[in-house]
Amino acid sequence: MLSKTSPPTAAKGDKGDQVFNLPLPTVVEGRDAEGLPFKEKTSLFYISHEGAAFSLARPIMLGSKLKLVADLPSNLAEDKKLKLVIRGEVALVEELTPSPLRQRVSVRFESKYFIREDS
Repeated sequence: MLSKTSPPTAAKGDKGDQVFNLPLPTVVEGRDAEGLPFKEKTSLFYISHEGAAFSLARPIMLGSKLKLVADLPSNLAEDKKLKLVIRGEVALVEELTPSPLRQRVSVRFESKYFIREDS
């Protein structure tokens, strides 16, 4: 969907798949490393059909299930505000230096997602 309307931001991945390096405002929901529910605002700095990457301040464990609600660019649907809602599993967690209070999180998507209009 993004590749048809945003070609300048698309790049080819290793397998020829479309990948996107778009800063998309996103809310991440799930359970942190202590098992406590959280909701944190961040930005996706990478997204493809298989997964996404973003930074989080909240400590998170490998294998955690997360829900991402990302703002989609308004030019995708005639200036309507759309949200991509997708779930995934944490596949990689890396400490970001020089900021030990943030970490880079990579999520592998589940096959189901939906797009809804922002209310």
